[in-house]
Order: sequence, then structure tokens, then C-alpha cells
Amino acid sequence: MQTDDRVIVGFDDADDGAVVRLDGDRYIVQTVDFFTPIVDDPYQFGQIAAANALSDIYAMGGTPSFALNIVGYPINELPKEMLSEILQGGADKAAEAGISIVGGHSVDDHEPKYGLVVTGEVQKDDLVRNNGAQPGDALVLTKPLGTGIISTAIKKGKANEELISNAVESMATLNKAAADAFKRSEIHAATDVTGFGLLGHLMEMCLASGVSAEIQYTSFPFFDGVHELAENDIIPGGTKRNLDFVNDDIAFDVELSETEKLMIADAQTSGGLLVSLPKETASNYIENVSQHQFFSPIIIGKITEKGSTQILIN
Repeated sequence: MQTDDRVIVGFDDADDGAVVRLDGDRYIVQTVDFFTPIVDDPYQFGQIAAANALSDIYAMGGTPSFALNIVGYPINELPKEMLSEILQGGADKAAEAGISIVGGHSVDDHEPKYGLVVTGEVQKDDLVRNNGAQPGDALVLTKPLGTGIISTAIKKGKANEELISNAVESMATLNKAAADAFKRSEIHAATDVTGFGLLGHLMEMCLASGVSAEIQYTSFPFFDGVHELAENDIIPGGTKRNLDFVNDDIAFDVELSETEKLMIADAQTSGGLLVSLPKETASNYIENVSQHQFFSPIIIGKITEKGSTQILIN
């Protein structure tokens, strides 16, 4: 197997992006992410897809430098104007992040797909990974949960306008404020919460760090209306697979229903950051982030010594 001593984070790590040493303590961070539309508005879809791709760079403490488009589009079946709106949404969100989209690649595909390859930089001492969580740390989540369930409700015509608006605002919000606050706090580990859901990404953090976690269901910040949708079985297949994947390694409170378990495992799009940091600094971190986004991060639990159960949910 070929080895390269410049590779700091690669295939062997379940982290958010690849990290390669450029020179000295200067690292390059790169990620790629794209998906099919999860909302009806093409401009909003472009914004969300771009914010989602940028999130991996932020989760690792990096600063985005530039991006490339990845596009799949049925050019002879859908209006070209719709594609232009998707690309404009992505470009505007990249501009908000302070970078340009400088190229990319497109294919004629039967279903629209859009995302970005994002390249960023980080200094060695500023690199944040998912493997440094320590017993006693507080676990902070910076965005509400439930976007997977809401996206499914949108497809089924079951989501009201207020719920859609709140979810879109969250998904289109960059995790820049949450990452900028890293520099003013002692951060032990972080990851962004996306397709594997909160439980999947927390599981990866615990395994990589050699620890366990204890979280409180009542502390979870779900979007208003998500519980009602879940009770009506408006739940994506990815969410059900997430729960199946982690079920054997989690001790759920006996009073939690199957619906509530699925809500915690919901597959997110452009979710928040999950941050492990000393509990005495958590309030300052939350305050710093809250000044720059409309929802306030919440402490959802703590890191504990490694036990027989990976995650305990009370």
C-alpha cells in the first residue's frame, strides 16, 4: 500500500475532510459533497448544497479558499434557467463564505445533483479533528435537528410554510460563526452533523477518541413540528438506516419511543457542528456563536470514560 507522509488525514480516518501538509505547519483541507434537491426552490437548493459542502472545512477549523462546482442536470428535460438559479445560489453562498467558485464539472444526468469541492487551509495548531474528545467535556450542538424529516415532508407535500422556512434558513446558514468561535475557545474535538445523523457522527467521535458519551433527550433542539411529522411516519429511509446502524451500541432510556429514537438519528443536511470542549468554557463558546446566528447552540450532554455502552441516552 502506498504511503505519503504529507497526508495528515486520509482514508484511514473517519473525519470530515482530507488534510495534507503543504509546507511546515501549513495544511490544506479538502472535501467534496453533492446531492439531489431537498427543497423545491432551485436557488435555495444551491445555497443549501454549498453551505453543506463548506461545513466540512469549518468543522476541521479550516478557512475555505476556493471551490469547484459538481453538477448533474437533465439539460434537455428541465429549463436551463433552473440550473442557472441553482448555480447562483451556490455562488452567492460561496461569496458569503468569502471565496470564489473557480470552475467545476457537469454531466447530463436524469436527476439534478449539485454540490462543491471545497479547498481550504488550516495551520497545524488550529486543526480540529473528531478524535480528541475527553472525559468531562461538554457536548454542544450548534443547529436544531430534524431537516431529514422535514425534507421528506416537503417531498410529500406535508410541510407547512413556516416549517419549510425555518429549516431552509438553518440549512442555508454557514457554520462559519461556529468555526470562528473555535479560535476563542479550547476545542478538543468537532464534527459536522450531516447524513449519518447526530448519533452516527457522535459514535464516530467516541470511537476515534476512545471515550463514551451521555446525552439528554430533553435537551435536543428539534424544529417545531418535527415530532408530529415523525409520529405520522414521515421519516426518510436514511434516518431508519442510521438508527439500525448504531442501535447495538446505544443504551436508550426505556421511556423513549421508537419515534423519538428515530428523531435523534435523523439524517441531516447542512446540520450544525457537534463540539466537544471543556465544560467550563462551553457557555463562552455558546455566547460567541449566538452573537452571529439566529439560533443559539445548546449543551446536549457530556463525554465520559469509555464504558460498555458507547452512548447513553437519558
